[in-house]
Amino acid sequence: MSGQKTYDVAVVGAGVFGAWTAWHLAKRGKRVVLLEAYGPGHSRASSGGETRIIRMGYGADELYTRWSQRSLVRWKEFCKATHQKLFLETGVLWMAGKNDARLKDTAATLKRCGVAFEEYDRTALERKYPQIGLEKIQKGMFEPNSGVLMARRAVAAVVEDAIRLGVEYRCAQALNPREAGRVEHITTSQGERIIGGQLVFACGAWLGKIFPDVLGARIFPSRQEVFFFAIPPAETRFAPPALPTWLFQEDLVYGMPDIEGRGLKIAFDEHGERVDPDTQSRIVSPEMTKAVREYVARRFPALRDAPIVETRVCQYENTSSGDFLVDRHPEMENVWFAGGGSGHGFKHGPAVGEYLAGQLLDRAKPEPRFSLVTKETVKKRAVY
Repeated sequence: MSGQKTYDVAVVGAGVFGAWTAWHLAKRGKRVVLLEAYGPGHSRASSGGETRIIRMGYGADELYTRWSQRSLVRWKEFCKATHQKLFLETGVLWMAGKNDARLKDTAATLKRCGVAFEEYDRTALERKYPQIGLEKIQKGMFEPNSGVLMARRAVAAVVEDAIRLGVEYRCAQALNPREAGRVEHITTSQGERIIGGQLVFACGAWLGKIFPDVLGARIFPSRQEVFFFAIPPAETRFAPPALPTWLFQEDLVYGMPDIEGRGLKIAFDEHGERVDPDTQSRIVSPEMTKAVREYVARRFPALRDAPIVETRVCQYENTSSGDFLVDRHPEMENVWFAGGGSGHGFKHGPAVGEYLAGQLLDRAKPEPRFSLVTKETVKKRAVY
């Protein structure tokens, strides 16, 4: 087509993985177009919402601890370079009861990786955090240098900086590619043809819908409900530094202190029902509302009667194990997937983008755990 623009790489999806991938490619001088159907950090995205945890602890899984370390450095560098406060060092507190094997594994891994942490017994926890109900909690571990990323704002900031570096951003919906072999172009729903040497699909929960034959049974989008509880007037015990970001290991519950006056954030990390990201209800269920109210009353007694001031229904988008999917399409030689990160992936955005740029430009050694062949059609969660 006469006068049609050609790009080195077209990235579809401006969530945290796609945004950082485009950013790294542009940093290396490539001509990049970034397509997003709804907007960076939009309300349907797994990268949307105000906050995400960045932690180093992953049990014995050193791979993700080291990726978290690398990503935190990159996030801090980005904040400094763009003069934005996108990372809050609230600290991250892990708590566990009798089954503290994961905390022990985490401590050993953090030691090997040189990550600072403190260990607390029940007495120390009671002294430091009297606002927490410690029923069945015996041990704690605190990462003082970890904390919270301002998710929606961070994604938008990365996209904005990628544009400054030369990325061309388009609000456009890419249609499903059908041809085998080399895919010469992407067609948008508006009928535009986007020609790219390499095509990266970082579409989160939509990956299975775009590539139903390959990923329909290997990407698991699940419904996840998030709640914010109001903090009483002039109450400081539930804001940092008095209360850090926290995770109750055996309960599979996590939350954040009162940040920017939004209230105590709480969510269950257990995977919810499978959903369609386009059609699922974004209204919280009465059942989960009741369960969360009961949990808050038990763990944060002073908030027993606190009103819910905000709710959010998003989705995780996981693979069978929870490992990332960063690999080439098995039949389309220049098409790549980047996904499978929900629930723990947001923090890793800088490292994922850097890794994928290395795959595309340097043919760097791939990480076997991110390969398509390791992704099964039955859930066997191994990453938390």
